Amino acid sequence: MADVILKNVKKNYEGNSVIKGVNLEIKDKEFLVLVGASGCGKSTILRMIAGLENISSGEIYIGGKKVNNVSPKDRDIAFVFQSYALYPHMSVRENIAFGLKMRKVKQKIINQKVEEVAELLDLKDLLDRKPRQLSGGQRQRVALGRAIVREPKVFLMDEPLSNLDAKLRVQMRTEIKKLHEKLQTTFIYVTHDQTEAMTMGDRIVVLDKGVIQQVDTPNNIYKNPANTFVAGFVGSPQMNFLTADIYENYLDFQGIKLPLSAEQKLRMDKRHNVVVGIRPEKMTCPEGEIKLAVSVDMVEMLGSEKIVYFSFGGQKCCAKLSPDFEVDDSIILRIDPSNLYFFDAKTGERIF
Repeated sequence: MADVILKNVKKNYEGNSVIKGVNLEIKDKEFLVLVGASGCGKSTILRMIAGLENISSGEIYIGGKKVNNVSPKDRDIAFVFQSYALYPHMSVRENIAFGLKMRKVKQKIINQKVEEVAELLDLKDLLDRKPRQLSGGQRQRVALGRAIVREPKVFLMDEPLSNLDAKLRVQMRTEIKKLHEKLQTTFIYVTHDQTEAMTMGDRIVVLDKGVIQQVDTPNNIYKNPANTFVAGFVGSPQMNFLTADIYENYLDFQGIKLPLSAEQKLRMDKRHNVVVGIRPEKMTCPEGEIKLAVSVDMVEMLGSEKIVYFSFGGQKCCAKLSPDFEVDDSIILRIDPSNLYFFDAKTGERIF
């Protein structure tokens, strides 16, 4: 078993609370992604699991064992760093074997394990090269190989692809996902890139300022965001947010009236205003009940789609449209009410 459990884990730096009581259960063999903007605490959580950061309070369990006072080398984890952290004077073979040598594993077993890992990661022809002779993607595979060869209970990865170019990042995230399927081991992966999170994770943890905002599958994070932060963070371009006033039978956002159903009226009861969310890719519907006439500010042509930026009642919005959609100075957009999200204007929490 290699489940990882955090119980009310907190971290303070010089009196400042950076991790504010995280509770999280990571399942055995799961690929879990921690995602959020820089400074949200995701790397700190990873380092606390590894034992590289002391926790201020709370409990951490790995494989059912409490590890608060267990040193990093005894936690049976492997850490893959953003910087690769390869030894420049060692060959690929020596870099991969280093951890095993430190544990005084017999040379015959080391040679066998290194060959197996090299075969798995397509490194067999590079074993005698030094890191300076490798590309960025090859160095990352060596860093992965050094972690894999130890056969740990848990892999911890801190933005391992951030130093690669866009094309190589796509290739490497596919390789890492395949690697997880082969190894059948628990992976905890940190990234600030929502595309990486959505394409790689079995579940995603969205963090903001040391607080977990939502934990769910990529599909549910996208379709059922818990609040405006999650809704705005996941999706590219991000969700549009429009303030709206509530009347007895309808919502009014900047002169556009949206009739409320009986259920909507019940949920909106005693609320004065809400934030209405609509994803850019949901802003064109031929038979949509809501009709918006907007003035176009800018158009980005991306080949397979157009991103149209416009102002609506003083609020900045955008729509993701088909490349064949004709765009002039002004356009008509139609919206299906079922694609709208409603959030509390004060708390940001999802109403429905």
